[in-house]
Amino acid sequence: MTESTKNATLTIDGNSYDLPIYSPTTGPDVIDIRKLYSSAGVFTYDPGFTSTASCDSTITFIDGDKGELLHRGYPIDQLASKSHYLEVCYLLLYGALPTAAELEDFEGTITRHTMIHEQMHNFFRGFRRDAHPMATMVGVVGAMSAFYQDSSDIADPRQREIASHRMVAKMPTIAAMAYKYSIGQPFVYPRNDLDYASNFLHMCFSVPAEEYVVDPILARAMDRIFTLHADHEQNASTSTVRLASSSGANPFACIAAGIACLWGPAHGGANQACLEMLKEIGTPDRIPEYIARAKDKDDPFRLMGFGHRVYKNFDPRATVMKQSADEVLDLLGIENNPILQVAKELEAAALADPYFADKKLFPNVDFYSGIILEAMGLPTSMFTPIFAVSRTVGWISQWKEQFDDPQQKIGRPRQLYLGETERNYVDVENR
Repeated sequence: MTESTKNATLTIDGNSYDLPIYSPTTGPDVIDIRKLYSSAGVFTYDPGFTSTASCDSTITFIDGDKGELLHRGYPIDQLASKSHYLEVCYLLLYGALPTAAELEDFEGTITRHTMIHEQMHNFFRGFRRDAHPMATMVGVVGAMSAFYQDSSDIADPRQREIASHRMVAKMPTIAAMAYKYSIGQPFVYPRNDLDYASNFLHMCFSVPAEEYVVDPILARAMDRIFTLHADHEQNASTSTVRLASSSGANPFACIAAGIACLWGPAHGGANQACLEMLKEIGTPDRIPEYIARAKDKDDPFRLMGFGHRVYKNFDPRATVMKQSADEVLDLLGIENNPILQVAKELEAAALADPYFADKKLFPNVDFYSGIILEAMGLPTSMFTPIFAVSRTVGWISQWKEQFDDPQQKIGRPRQLYLGETERNYVDVENR
């Protein structure tokens, strides 16, 4: 952290306290309140921590007002259009774009780690067939520490490195196996001759009875989904991973905690909620009715997949995702899929309505990613697992960064206590 060059003064009951102010390379200044309780005897109150910087980070920067998302300084639209997922993984993990030789070596390392321990197949079979794939992933990833004990010592930099590679490599295999198990099909082993996204699609859709060839347009669309969800600063699941890691938990437990947090419909389940809304609308002729409901402030209905909590202008990921959605729909067609017909016409209706433009309620990345995954034939139950595959590298990058932070300590948020004050126990016969 750089030296403070200015201070803020807080006055409480006539007493003044100077608080250092730090300036980031970009973004708003930060007031350091670490010594506020010891010097003034008060806490700050910030439910959801939306105005609190919990750490130093050099990985990802978001400016919601500008609609800007940078990974190590590189705009997300450039990375999504010119790069690919494993190159972005390298960038997030190591801080710089790789040379050709570094990228080849990294891709080879990830490819060689895609298989999972054979005994883990039995672990999958302990779940009910109708278990949600996210429930399966939370359990299986958490159990990885029992199968990969040679990379769970967080004090060893080499073991941390191996664990990082294993998580990025094995998560698509685990997600695909969770899908296969849920539909009663045999597991498909990864193939070293396929790229990362193609390998995932092959594990999801191929069967032993016949050959399956991955369409390059679908593989590119899946690669973009992975890239556009790779990291998103200190969101709920990333903060969960950091908080779990602060206790010294092994990396597999930390990522399992992140997956569990991501499962929430307000976080990773947004694209699933969007598709469920489209199914509720049902047919294009009902779109005006739902547009009117969305504009009625007394109606609780909201258009899912429009607007974003962080981005107050537009979601920079949505532009690239829309391009992929158009390519996939052109390839697969929407004539026989009423959900996709509703999606295309709802998008057009919302973009043409001044109400949504004035409120900056543009289609976001979840709207378009849901359309792509639906068109590919993946059920909504797989949308969040795919998000988990994408975000694993962001979680791991943030997890690794903590070990180089000399100010890192175990997370311990405080509270505004509003419960009973001290009172004496009353024996049960006297209550």
